[in-house]
Amino acid sequence: MPQVGLFEMRRLEMLSNTIFGVAMTLLAYDLPKAGSFKNAPGWIDLLNVYAQPVIALMISFIVAGMFWFSHHRRLAVAPEGSRGVVFLNLLFLLSIIILPVTNGLYGGYRLDGVVAVLYGIHLTTIATLNALLWILALRGRSDAALLVTALFPVLVCLIGTAVASVSPAVAQFAWCLAFLAPFAGWLAGRRAG
Repeated sequence: MPQVGLFEMRRLEMLSNTIFGVAMTLLAYDLPKAGSFKNAPGWIDLLNVYAQPVIALMISFIVAGMFWFSHHRRLAVAPEGSRGVVFLNLLFLLSIIILPVTNGLYGGYRLDGVVAVLYGIHLTTIATLNALLWILALRGRSDAALLVTALFPVLVCLIGTAVASVSPAVAQFAWCLAFLAPFAGWLAGRRAG
């Protein structure tokens, strides 16, 4: 039974599963269709048409999966939340819903500086909202591993977005470093323990 004025995050978990599932499925919506070719394509044709969108899809899908996992861990750590925490969670979920839009743009124009920076800003927004929610979930607790795991992607996304403004082709590799967040958290936990 939740405390008075607190919301059971279990209900939010059901909504979030649907949102993540739909958003992750819609990432494939902008992939080129077979009708993009007049004749049967060769390997080079396939590479030219599919390389950018598939790279964007893979990055976005893994990012969404990483934040889905983090979201569920956070809800387990803090099974109840205030109205403000619920609204912040809804804002976080909104940032996930928008991912197919920026993914489609990034998949089409991945090497364009403006588009890469916009995509990076979106990834940074998702990471920042996730980190804020973790900070709120860990209030009053001392858990360096979870805190570093939540904050590390924000730093990586900020660096990746700065790199995107100079070299969009390199930014995609910088953003992938966010997947080292569990390792960074593990290191922080070992140092704290």
